[in-house]
Amino acid sequence: MAPIPTPPAEPQDSPDGYVGLDADSAERLARQRGWSTVRSLPPGAIITMEYRVGRLNFEVRDGRVARAWKG
Repeated sequence: MAPIPTPPAEPQDSPDGYVGLDADSAERLARQRGWSTVRSLPPGAIITMEYRVGRLNFEVRDGRVARAWKG
């Protein structure tokens, strides 16, 4: 029997620390900290709700991160 795959580890990083940063700096920082996918979205964007390990989402308003969350 094949072993059950282990999902990749998620960075030990709080999304709250990105709020208020300019979007480009926040994305660079997130990638440096190990996030494999960083998604920047406008306020009210319609998105899928599947959870993806290693993905960090930013809601960007006026060039700054207004909200950040995992998945």
